[in-house]
Amino acid sequence: MYKKIKSTCDDLSQQFQTISSERKALLEKISVFIQLKKDANLPIQLMYVCTHNSRRSHFGQIWGAVAAAYYSVENVTTFSGGTEATAFNINAINALKGIGFDVQTKEETTNPVYEVRFGDVLNPSICFSKVYNDEFNPSTNFAAIMTCGDAEENCPFIPGVELRIGTTYNDPKEFDGTDLQDQKYKERSLQIALETLYVFSLIK
Repeated sequence: MYKKIKSTCDDLSQQFQTISSERKALLEKISVFIQLKKDANLPIQLMYVCTHNSRRSHFGQIWGAVAAAYYSVENVTTFSGGTEATAFNINAINALKGIGFDVQTKEETTNPVYEVRFGDVLNPSICFSKVYNDEFNPSTNFAAIMTCGDAEENCPFIPGVELRIGTTYNDPKEFDGTDLQDQKYKERSLQIALETLYVFSLIK
């Protein structure tokens, strides 16, 4: 794992006390799903869902992969999707680069495909905007983690899901084009990182 990202994880792992007890109770449902899969030696598939699959859901997908590696939880694959396909937002990409991720364009289109790496010998996260039931994503035996309220309301049924849970986050898009843009994208990325690390910290 790249030194800067590991350092971020080290720092965040000392801040779990900042998560409210109510929020922890919600996040722990994801931990239970992961633990049951791990105990049964089954693939652990997590799909983070948001409306446009452009910001928060990609943060979830990437930090889910990082948290699994940080806590040495094997057999984890993370995905993301939305209710419509747009593109991985450049402000979200820049926030990840600022934290130390290596983001490379794999396919240059109106909806580019990116490889996001957090270590030289670790598999990259493949990131592009897609609907939640895209063929790239799992269709059975997965948890759907809803990262925004709009997706929670507009996705009443996701086929094949074993656990559906709403861990909604405020949209950094609200600050696009303002002086607070970069700060708010970083804050949202680190908030999702903190909570995802907490989820994986509970795995035995």
